Amino acid sequence: MMEKYECSLCGYVYDPADGDPDNGVEPGTAFADISEDWVCPLCGAGKDMFERVE
Repeated sequence: MMEKYECSLCGYVYDPADGDPDNGVEPGTAFADISEDWVCPLCGAGKDMFERVE
């Protein structure tokens, strides 16, 4: 099971099962495999602002 990651600024949760198709991330893509220039679709924060959800 792939881990979910939450934006520490706005609370958006990236779920690998859903991906982020609107921004070019296919369902099934692990957070680590997302391009480094991807940003939070809600607030625009960078990947460095996301933390793994326990």
